[in-house]
Amino acid sequence: MSLNNLQPAKGSIKKGKRIARGEGSGKGGTAARGHKGAKSRSGYSRKIGFEGGQMPLQRRVPKFGFTNINRVEYLGINLDKIQEFVDAGKLKDTVDMSSLIEARLARKNDLVKILGRGELKAKLNITAHKFTETAKAAIEAAGGSAVTL
Repeated sequence: MSLNNLQPAKGSIKKGKRIARGEGSGKGGTAARGHKGAKSRSGYSRKIGFEGGQMPLQRRVPKFGFTNINRVEYLGINLDKIQEFVDAGKLKDTVDMSSLIEARLARKNDLVKILGRGELKAKLNITAHKFTETAKAAIEAAGGSAVTL
């Protein structure tokens, strides 16, 4: 190392011009902000979604419909799916929430509604939050019972 190849440590020197440090710096006067307008003022912060005065996307897109915050969502399980699990030996003669969770047909906090698609051959005692009319009729026709929680 000698005087002709001395240099500062890497990252210790900032590159680029110092802004707003007088006319002699080359970036004085307007401090590279241009003349007038909101962007040249102190305290300016661009609003989220601002598109330079153009109509913003969230105002251009049409809005319609309604979402009911009190809606109750039920997880639908069809009879053919229950029969499939009975045939596989995963469900026994009583089907309740704990057995549905064990068979991974439902989760702990789900509200379950038994739907009437398919055919039920097994005699089952099913306990769920809701039943469709066709499901209830099919369960009772197979000799089982449908109990509402």
